[in-house]
Amino acid sequence: MYQNTTHSYGRVARMFHWLTGLIILANIGLGLLASRMPMEQVELKVQLFSWHKTLGIAALSVASLRILWALTQPRPVPVHPDRRVETLAAETVHWLLYASLVLVPLTGWIEHAATEGYAPILWPLGQGLPLVPKSPALALTMAGVHHVSAWLLIASIALHVAGALKHAVIDRDGVLSRMLHGSRVGGSKAGSHRMAAMAAAGVLVAGAAYALTTRTPEAEVAAPLEAAASEWQVTEGSLGFTARQMGSEVQGGFSDWTAAISFDPDTGQGQVQVRINMDSVTVGTVTDQAKGADFFGVAAHPVAVFDATIRPEGDGYVAQGPLSLKGQQTPVTLTFDLRIQDGVAQMQGTAVLDRRDWQVGQGYDDESTVGFGVDLNIALTATRPQT
Repeated sequence: MYQNTTHSYGRVARMFHWLTGLIILANIGLGLLASRMPMEQVELKVQLFSWHKTLGIAALSVASLRILWALTQPRPVPVHPDRRVETLAAETVHWLLYASLVLVPLTGWIEHAATEGYAPILWPLGQGLPLVPKSPALALTMAGVHHVSAWLLIASIALHVAGALKHAVIDRDGVLSRMLHGSRVGGSKAGSHRMAAMAAAGVLVAGAAYALTTRTPEAEVAAPLEAAASEWQVTEGSLGFTARQMGSEVQGGFSDWTAAISFDPDTGQGQVQVRINMDSVTVGTVTDQAKGADFFGVAAHPVAVFDATIRPEGDGYVAQGPLSLKGQQTPVTLTFDLRIQDGVAQMQGTAVLDRRDWQVGQGYDDESTVGFGVDLNIALTATRPQT
């Protein structure tokens, strides 16, 4: 029989039950293994997370189909309706399982969509989601909820298994055989679904509140750089970069930097010194990793400096000079366009860097994991006070 009755589970429900259980248990193992894998094995760590995410989407799909099927079927009644506390507990765990089966992969998917470049899902679709922006703050929030709800799912599974074993070993009442063979077992009346659902909802709300109130705070940025004495005063600007991780582009940038600029619009000649507070870097959810010794080494090298000479070249300009970063100094050529009108200068520039020139990403010699090339982009507006 493919459909449920009030005293038995049909073949479809049993198939969904065991398939969901197999996928979830496999994915719990993958998630725990990936999260505990050291960063020294980053390539394997990323692959494990990619498999974990992909299997998580599969789990969400199967769980959704299972829930939709369950909504069309009669629910087998409790075997012991007279044991009210036990029946309520069993119903609560069932509701908690159903909700967690959706909440865990969904929050993980949202976290992934809000993050750039780390451990892609292993199929073309699903890297982004409608209405989900690229946001480190959102990703961190979803990561917290995902983590807590995953442990609620694990606890629910443990309680569910313990209950099944009690029925099989102690009570010997045939409850387990209902899901194994479709046996007809049950009492004469249904349990209290509404109260159990409310109890499960309370547990989930408490878990989400815990995740939101105990999430890891964003690291404080070091004291900002002092304003630079400059002939041209920067009024607004951005300093960003694009790197590649596992073949996907990752956007990063620095929120604290200064520029001391001297420039003669008549000759197109000038000088610029850009100082960058390396602790102000953000790179999605891997910001802490980017600040570490293997990458920017912010603790030992808190400031990067670009000293350059400006000259015209072709239809635009170049700023050429050494970039001192992480104790290394390498020449950089920044090409830029410049427009000056009514004493206001607007520029946009780009440069292509090789992270290895500054020993950034030491130990990541495989470009398929972390790309060698980094695209630097800068835009600013500056004014020259009248003298």
